Amino acid sequence: MGEIWTKGEILVEIMRPRVNMQLYDKGEFIGPFPSGAPAIFIDTVARLGHSAGIIGGVGDDDFGKCVLDRLKRDGVNVDYVLEVPGRSTAVAFVTYFDDGSRKFIFHIDGTPAVMAKTQEIKTKGKPDFFHIMGCSLMANRDFCNSIIETMKQFVRKGAKVSFDPNIRPELLGSRDINEIIGPVMANCSVLLPGVEELLLISGEKNIDDAVEKLFQNPVLEVIALKRGKNGSTVFERKGKSDLGVYEIVPVDPTGAGDCFDAGFLCGMMESRPLVECAKIASAAAALNTAAFGPMEGDINPDSVKEMMIREI
Repeated sequence: MGEIWTKGEILVEIMRPRVNMQLYDKGEFIGPFPSGAPAIFIDTVARLGHSAGIIGGVGDDDFGKCVLDRLKRDGVNVDYVLEVPGRSTAVAFVTYFDDGSRKFIFHIDGTPAVMAKTQEIKTKGKPDFFHIMGCSLMANRDFCNSIIETMKQFVRKGAKVSFDPNIRPELLGSRDINEIIGPVMANCSVLLPGVEELLLISGEKNIDDAVEKLFQNPVLEVIALKRGKNGSTVFERKGKSDLGVYEIVPVDPTGAGDCFDAGFLCGMMESRPLVECAKIASAAAALNTAAFGPMEGDINPDSVKEMMIREI
């Protein structure tokens, strides 16, 4: 069986318990929750029954223990996760608003989350995918370069590159997004953007023109466009398929996109039709929104299968 690997920030998330609570206001926070987009993604891959590994770093502290214990429990290979003595695990503070928007304060740069260097990764099987999150590329220049070098190593091993632009304005600052993600896009086989991200990285003003432009890259095979409450659209060179969403009472949207990525790639690992991959992805995303916390949804092969019985 193949493997899925990722490299990126591992952190804990401290969350406001209710919507519309500003981060600057005095009030409650709850956590720590295991988090970091790459960690949410790879934990979901493992819970869906596939071999999964992550490269990253945490501090030798209680927050690091919080995340590593969770990843280990769910079966993620953490052999290449640094535990750095005397340094604190990265933290993100987040609040939500009733219009669906979010606001973050990140404490990542200078933490073990961005300290993992380029090294030879010994996989147990053939790596099918190396997954990259755009937020991981934005946190620190050296770490960005390290991720790109690790990507090249996995490509040499035969892995395809999957990419979620996952743009965080708080991390991007004034830098040009295309300079940061250019080497990844040149190697990307599976692109998993949101609508705004698709338009931003393509430089186009509408979805069809953006898709046409991006497919000029001969390496790119599929674009799985995440449209939030409007569902998703899977683009291939020969056409597209639109899907809705699985209705569920939402509790917390944190991590839904990362779980979508994991479900989609797991479906591809199982050689399923792309529409079915999107259904698995949508089910995993929906299940994650039904629980409070970035990776607390009841996601497993049985719960996803049960969800997929519903109409979408």
